[in-house]
Amino acid sequence: MTILQNKQMPLVMLAAGGTGGHVFPAEALAAELKNRGFRLGLITDRRGSAFKGTLGEIETHRILAGGIAGKSIVKKIKSVGELAIGTMQAYSLLRRLKPACVVGFGGYASVPTMMAASMSSIGSVIHEQNALLGRANRLLASRMEKIATSFSEMRGLPEGVADKVILTGMPVRSQIAEKRDHPYLEAEGNGPLNILVLGGSQGATVLSEVVPSALDRMDKKLRERIHVTQQCREEDLAAVGRTYQANNIKADLATFISDVPERLANAHLIVARAGASTVAEILTVGRPSILIPYPFAADDHQTFNARAVDAAGAGWIMPQSSFTAENLAARLDSLLGLPAVLKKTAISAHQLGRSDAAQRLADVVSMVATKTASGDTKS
Repeated sequence: MTILQNKQMPLVMLAAGGTGGHVFPAEALAAELKNRGFRLGLITDRRGSAFKGTLGEIETHRILAGGIAGKSIVKKIKSVGELAIGTMQAYSLLRRLKPACVVGFGGYASVPTMMAASMSSIGSVIHEQNALLGRANRLLASRMEKIATSFSEMRGLPEGVADKVILTGMPVRSQIAEKRDHPYLEAEGNGPLNILVLGGSQGATVLSEVVPSALDRMDKKLRERIHVTQQCREEDLAAVGRTYQANNIKADLATFISDVPERLANAHLIVARAGASTVAEILTVGRPSILIPYPFAADDHQTFNARAVDAAGAGWIMPQSSFTAENLAARLDSLLGLPAVLKKTAISAHQLGRSDAAQRLADVVSMVATKTASGDTKS
């Protein structure tokens, strides 16, 4: 189904693709802009899969794009060629569609479109999901009109762009934002202790290996109260289940957790990777977390995300190098035995989270689009 759009409203093109970390904020922004009456379009690369939600309802254009990082010389040369062709394709498309604003969400899929926008008299905005500016956005930053960020302190910004930076926060799904006012359930008395384990879009084997063993090593009285919900890879599911069953630990396991908003709201503590979407959702709901950055993420950006949370007193970072069953068990015993500390950390997480990030980003886009539509374009 294609959205019927108001021909009188400015057209905003979104440039997104790749992982959920780039697509989720694009989807949240698209929904907000749709509600405001803007006309919308999506430009993505030809390898992108089908989109859902509002993104799946708007006109989609596919162009060539190619990532460069981590590739051989031959593949890098091919990717540069694809980026050049994709940029020309995007330039031709933007000249025909005449959008008032183009918004990019990082990743190689957005580069050709944002480069093309910078070559035209079109308002351009990029959104950065992480605490470290990604490589694609680093390449584009100096050419853009506005740079929307998810964290108040950003690393990797080029010189001379400070006046372009606007803190919006990381847009999250509406189902997550709706849990913003759900009170934190204090871990007092002899009630259940709800632990939520998230490993990103496909789970994480290291969490499946360490967390069950750590819970078995915990103080017996605390362990008997634990109810864990854990996302696992398909190949890890059976082994994790056997471990929990053998140790009499109540557990709900799945490769995909369909009710993440509800599980987040009811969690006393979360153990997770430090991807942008995961961190934003945890902070929006306001829950204490132990974050284990994926050590092989590009430029180690998850470590910067986790450090930002840790520095704000909103959670704790545990590098994967020290993420052992013994260390995690000691940390869990300490935290779950101190409900006042968990509550204080939950308050800090809540203060750091931004449930209105989609609206704030839409305000930036609306400002730029209105400026362009009125003829006040950049030279």
